[in-house]
Amino acid sequence: MDVMYIVALFALITAQCVRAVPPNFVLLFADDLGYGDLGCFGHPSSLTPNLDRLAANGLRFTDFYVTSPVCSPSRAALLTGRYQTRSGIYPGVLYPGSKGGLPLNETTIAEVLKSKGYTTAIVGKWHLGVGLNGTYLPTRHGFDNYLGIPYSHDQGPCQNLTCFPPDVKCHGYCDQGVVSVPLMLNEDIKQQPADFLQLEKTYNEFASQFISVAVQNNRPFFLYHPSHHTHYPQYAGVDYAGKSPRGPYGDALMEFDGTVGKIVQTLEQTGVLNNTLIFFTGDNGPELMRQSRGGSAGLMRCGKGTTYEGGMREPAIAYWPGSIQPGLTHALASSLDILPTFAKLAGAALPDVQLDGVDMTNILYLLVIEMSERQTFFYYPTEPNEKNSVFAVRWKNFKAHYYTQGALHSLGTPDSNCSLLALLRHDPPLLYNLDADPAENYNLKGADWDSVRNQIQAVKEKFEASMVFGESEIAKGKDSALEPCCIPNCTPKPKCCQCTSAL
Repeated sequence: MDVMYIVALFALITAQCVRAVPPNFVLLFADDLGYGDLGCFGHPSSLTPNLDRLAANGLRFTDFYVTSPVCSPSRAALLTGRYQTRSGIYPGVLYPGSKGGLPLNETTIAEVLKSKGYTTAIVGKWHLGVGLNGTYLPTRHGFDNYLGIPYSHDQGPCQNLTCFPPDVKCHGYCDQGVVSVPLMLNEDIKQQPADFLQLEKTYNEFASQFISVAVQNNRPFFLYHPSHHTHYPQYAGVDYAGKSPRGPYGDALMEFDGTVGKIVQTLEQTGVLNNTLIFFTGDNGPELMRQSRGGSAGLMRCGKGTTYEGGMREPAIAYWPGSIQPGLTHALASSLDILPTFAKLAGAALPDVQLDGVDMTNILYLLVIEMSERQTFFYYPTEPNEKNSVFAVRWKNFKAHYYTQGALHSLGTPDSNCSLLALLRHDPPLLYNLDADPAENYNLKGADWDSVRNQIQAVKEKFEASMVFGESEIAKGKDSALEPCCIPNCTPKPKCCQCTSAL
């Protein structure tokens, strides 16, 4: 171990010394993607050649977690390095007319990197609030450029929208009685409703231009691409529709993978690929209630909305030619760790707040589990509260469930626990060895495991003592007047909110 430590230390020092310019960062964030959905994570019929290539030539994580089994809280934690309970993005998710959003005093990855001269952009799904006069939009959180839909693309009527060419309507009805989903450029609405058939092409052009301009201006950059794929309702343009053996879900996944390929191509063409860290993961597990349109958690139990592994363990890949060696890591890591890791690599100061993320550069460079700074992970449910606190704790390779609860998002699986809505308390907690039993099938009972339970209990109590719940932003409620409308004073709303203008 002493020799390994010396080699690791030397490699880290060398990597820092040879880097003449700060690295660029591309953060790819899929939507409702399951642990078992990618070809490189074992799906037999997914066509994801670009992500598979990143995995083959980069570092693939087997034990990577997000902090919530639903959207908005997971995104808040990703961008701030803090559990969503601290920032108030709970319970559930934000809506078009939500009064709250990610508080402006929360520091995002974009703001951390801007302090070191980075130019920043987001293209895709925001879902951390709009608010009065755009109070919570990305442009108020450190992003210089924004193109995207400010929340989930099912949060507006979709039954009359085209999701596949030539004119295949979206499957289902989505949310009713609200404005149709807008496409925004910075803080201005350019399309309402967004054109799903052209959306990915528009995103590709925006991302390519952002990278090219940054390189021309000799600016380090941070590009955040939170995709709408593969969230319901799935959509795809002419290049991908009907091309996947997995049907509409597979087509949407292929389109996302195509965008990944185009981003990598732009990085190659501009000559900055070898100085760019690309990190890919997803926001939460698959929405199993959609059946074949809902994704796959693979070996993991349950999916979206639950604190079982299928709800919060996500595929993850880190790719950086010349800096990250190809391989596989079983080190415990989380979306919380991305902010401190990017900050370390950019030489930026960390925010002066309680962070829950840890620097994972040791893992990226060296694949050394023993040098990982993360030994624990805490599973919060969709609707956390101070009384029940965390539902489960992972410590090393063990996981203890103090509470379990199914979700409608995971309805329809043979495992009734996935959709059982009753809150079940477990005393003693259910205990699983995730190395031997990642599917959480075999509860480790009896006194032989008391020492493990006691250790986890001590870790849990220490963490809970440090947790201060922020005021709930979602509990502030909704106001239909806050729903983004391209013609603010038109009538009758929401139907009158329709427009198209040049980007």
